[in-house]
Amino acid sequence: MDICHLDATEIARLVRRRDLSAREVVTAHLERIERVDPVVNAVVTLDAEGALTAAAAADERLARGAEPGPLHGLPIAFKDTHLTRGMRTTYGSPLHADFVPDEDELLVQRIESAGAIRIGKTNVPEFAAGSHTFNRVFGATRNPYDLDRSAGGSSGGAAAALAAGLQPLADGSDMGGSLRNPASFCNVVGMRTTPGRIPLHPAADAWGSLTVAGPMGRTVADAALLLSVMAGPDPRCPLSLDDPGDSFRLPLEEGLRGLRVAWAPDLGGRVPVERDVRNVLAEQPAIFEELGCRVEESCPDLDGADDVFRVLRAQSFAQSLGPHLSASRDALRPSIVRNIEEGRRLTGADLARAAAERTRIHLAAVRFFERYDVLLAPVSQVAPFPVEWEYPQVVDGQPQHTYIDWMRSAYLLSVLGAPALSMPAGFTPAGLPVGLQIVGPPRADRAVLAVGAAYEAATGHGRRRPVPVT
Repeated sequence: MDICHLDATEIARLVRRRDLSAREVVTAHLERIERVDPVVNAVVTLDAEGALTAAAAADERLARGAEPGPLHGLPIAFKDTHLTRGMRTTYGSPLHADFVPDEDELLVQRIESAGAIRIGKTNVPEFAAGSHTFNRVFGATRNPYDLDRSAGGSSGGAAAALAAGLQPLADGSDMGGSLRNPASFCNVVGMRTTPGRIPLHPAADAWGSLTVAGPMGRTVADAALLLSVMAGPDPRCPLSLDDPGDSFRLPLEEGLRGLRVAWAPDLGGRVPVERDVRNVLAEQPAIFEELGCRVEESCPDLDGADDVFRVLRAQSFAQSLGPHLSASRDALRPSIVRNIEEGRRLTGADLARAAAERTRIHLAAVRFFERYDVLLAPVSQVAPFPVEWEYPQVVDGQPQHTYIDWMRSAYLLSVLGAPALSMPAGFTPAGLPVGLQIVGPPRADRAVLAVGAAYEAATGHGRRRPVPVT
């Protein structure tokens, strides 16, 4: 039995039955990290001794008859933007290379309270900016399916660690595709949740709704298991939803007959898509039709979404990173400096316009999802690109002028405030993963997972393991 390639739900079941010990599970993953991670560079901070001590304590609790949590004995390395008490959190920046928080972020607390065992942190781009994971502290994370390619970002270390069998579950966050793009690049499942589904604390802006946390897994059931402990209300988070997280642990319905599906292969002509990606995705509508769905080509009204996203993103950069620009400008990546300066140039009129436009787009999306149950779209417009690039400068013949231009297929949909699931959808002729984005109405997170589970059962693309690191 190769523990490191078992589903997280199966590992959890075996540990609860005491067919496996937490120490065996953690040891197997630590050994695989030692063997594989030197070439992947996904886990950038590792506490093997602490993880083994925690695993032994977990086994002792179970032996005494304690009720195990849903993640009992599962090792996890947290994204290196999430605060972890006593373990450094660098944000991929030289400014925080030695920063050790004295508190855990809420989602870290929830995951560990459910029985997961912290083994370390996963790599991110500098301040999680962009969808390619490289920084001056740890270097670049490589794609397990092709070590010369990007793993995506900003949750690139998390996605690569999952694909390479270094951990069975991963947490992440998503503003403009930071969960979805790396999931697509690494052939795993990543979910952008409805704002408020997973409360964020501490947060610079408790009312912000553009950045959300979400789960990643090698299967939909694994992602749903992690979501079940991450989700749930918290009074410190004014947008948090009241639904209990444990509702996601129930079996996901898999029948899709009669589902009304909208198919938007280029988001209504708004995004260029690389030919190899387009060819893989062109096969997807027929799969849903075979499952009994009614599929029509249609796209929600996203006019103005690009401006809304860029304004809100720039505001966020100015708010969270503005002090660094004043004190340590030379220590910041030039593109981040430009983003902060864009935020500082915003006027009240800019913010008012973005708020009004986002409201209009939201109302149009509500009407759209009265006609359709889900929307299908590309996750990424390109296949994983060379790891040496900062970003693809041309997509299907169209120039991409900034490091976020090529992410439009993900970030335009962030503006909707809707749950969006990145699903393994197949491979290019070069063997590079391609992802399908399944988007549902706001708050329909469980329904989106159910659609993903049915699609996963019909295709099985996520079962193809990366040969370079097998």
